[in-house]
Amino acid sequence: MPPEETPAERRQVTVRRAPKYVPFLILGALVGVAVAAVVAYALPGDESFERGSVFGFFLVTFGAGGAILGAVTALLLDRWSVRHQERAVVEAVPDSEPDDGTGQ
Repeated sequence: MPPEETPAERRQVTVRRAPKYVPFLILGALVGVAVAAVVAYALPGDESFERGSVFGFFLVTFGAGGAILGAVTALLLDRWSVRHQERAVVEAVPDSEPDDGTGQ
């Protein structure tokens, strides 16, 4: 007995490329850590402070600042992607073989 032919369902969808926020936050924090290392170890400093203490202070400051800048960048890219979204028409295609539940 042939399977029943159902008409294909067509829908209009919105397509956009939205950024993932976590990679931007991590990248911003890593850039902040690199800047903190350069400021603490490459530049001349005061003899009354240890370089490790200076690095720890700048690590927190620049790491948080870099994460915030990464989040702002992701938000700006997200706004840009909303403005440049596209419309597409999709059509549901019925399965050619019925699912027997065995997973093969």
